[in-house]
Amino acid sequence: MRASIRIALLLVTLLILFLVVQLPPAGATHGGDTRVSIGSPSSPFSQNKQNEPAVAVDQAHPNILAAGANDNIDMEACNAGDDTTCPFTPGVGVSGIYFSFDSGDHWVQPTYSGYSARTGVGGSCLGQVGPDPGCVPLTPQQGGRIGTLPWYYEHGVVSDGDPAVAFGPRPDAQGRFSWANGSRLYYANLTSNFSAKRSEAGFKGVEAIGVSRTDNVAAAAAGGASGKAAWKSPVLITGSQSAAAFADKEQIWADNAASSRFFGNAYVCFARYVGGPSAGSNAHTLDVARSTNGGDSWSKLTLVNIPGSSSGKFALVSGHSGCTVRTDASGTVYVFWLGWDQQLKQQGIYMARSFTGGASFEPPRRLFLAVHTGIVDPVLARTTMDGIAGARSDLSDAPSIDIANGAPTGTGATNQIVLTWVDGRDGLNNEHVFFTTSTNRGATWTPLRRVEEQIGHPSDRGYYSAPAISPDGRDVYLVYNAFTEPYKPSTIGAANDRPLVGVVTHADVAANRAVGAFSQLHRSPPGDARGSSQNDLTAEFLGDYVYAAATNGYGAAVWNDVRRAADCPAIDAWRMALRTGASVPTPAPQQDCPATFGNSDIFGGSYADPTTP
Repeated sequence: MRASIRIALLLVTLLILFLVVQLPPAGATHGGDTRVSIGSPSSPFSQNKQNEPAVAVDQAHPNILAAGANDNIDMEACNAGDDTTCPFTPGVGVSGIYFSFDSGDHWVQPTYSGYSARTGVGGSCLGQVGPDPGCVPLTPQQGGRIGTLPWYYEHGVVSDGDPAVAFGPRPDAQGRFSWANGSRLYYANLTSNFSAKRSEAGFKGVEAIGVSRTDNVAAAAAGGASGKAAWKSPVLITGSQSAAAFADKEQIWADNAASSRFFGNAYVCFARYVGGPSAGSNAHTLDVARSTNGGDSWSKLTLVNIPGSSSGKFALVSGHSGCTVRTDASGTVYVFWLGWDQQLKQQGIYMARSFTGGASFEPPRRLFLAVHTGIVDPVLARTTMDGIAGARSDLSDAPSIDIANGAPTGTGATNQIVLTWVDGRDGLNNEHVFFTTSTNRGATWTPLRRVEEQIGHPSDRGYYSAPAISPDGRDVYLVYNAFTEPYKPSTIGAANDRPLVGVVTHADVAANRAVGAFSQLHRSPPGDARGSSQNDLTAEFLGDYVYAAATNGYGAAVWNDVRRAADCPAIDAWRMALRTGASVPTPAPQQDCPATFGNSDIFGGSYADPTTP
């Protein structure tokens, strides 16, 4: 049996290596969409829950993509312990990893050994109807299997999601970066201490940033022992030495243009809550960490600070957060974020640049007003825009950018910047997917345009958006999630569904760098967002991101998708009762709901440049 398993793993590895070598570098084929979170089951909840996708393309090998997502594939079922609860299993990671070797047409999700509640010791993590002793996860030595990042349990920490991925060049033995050395995949995610192994964790605080890396995506994608060995141990970027420090909403980038003065540098931006994320202790900063040695070590500086607030949970979304980081062909570092202007009492899109490879930054500059979407939910105390008990929209107005930096060589780069966010300035049910661009390194910007109107769908209520511009600056791709119906004041009945779609658009860029009108490349089948769920069941959950990447031949996008999720009337009634005060018993999802309740997925698509002759 063991020989058969080894032979099977060898065949899988050889097949993936064949695809890497043989597939042409450009040319997406199908143009529709496909499931990226391919390893996740359709049931039970919460193993079927995935959200917050990220995607990156290896510009030196443009047929290779990597994606990340919050992935509950390794969590316990609701029937473990109390059947009415569906907790995150302590110590089990949620940073899912997926690979494509054909430009995003098909995806694989590897399986590694790790700390897992997929089944648990004696099946304890699947539980049974009625009370039972609860979940006892399997360790790697006991045969635990995970579909998330490896090596976290072994180092006393937990991969906690908020994924961010980027490809850059690999350094040689002397630390010199070159594409000739191969490519390195970076995966940044939130990371917490595993309490049972606290002495090994090595950091104080609630959450740090962990960065995983691999130089062999073919081996990593094959999974098993060799796939796990292809990953380096995670390196931690800590928020501070405070026990309450909480790093959040990170983004990663690797300088991938060989023309850059700082070619190979890697950068992570994130919000750092000095006093933790609890009400009344929301003093936080926007930090940028950089690595000049391929992620072996990181230095960190603070761009901006916001004082502590006594305004409760809303300080979490009114300060410096939701950042994104990129580099141009010369190595200038650009950081954008959602910030709060104390004098104007407004949120805005901010930018700061570094001309020293991240060693120092110019003073931040406010670019645009940004207005948050949705209204406050009385139970969540957070904003939702699809309906009561809906999916939180904390960072819908955070910026997402990309730069035409000419990667992998940098030759012919236009350095044009594209920027998008979802804005609520016209009020509930009139949200817009904004787009603007700069051709002079962020000094000036074109007038804001409403993408949903340009593609002929003015009723699309943007939820999250992300752009990508081809390295040669000729094509812009933009993906967004959107609700297609107005805010619903009730959860109950067919009329109160919340149709959610993923939309991919494209615009040509003229020789004078003017971005043409957007047209729709793809619109996903709708799904009812009520079928998604927080683990505590009190509301929907779709996370905070969508993502896009582009080569000179195609664009790729990933988004949150609920087409395979079933609405659960028992959950709907209970969620509504939490807000009205009615007496409704707490449901047991595995007994009271359809099997696919909670089955949110990551879908994606790959789209050839529609205007290439």
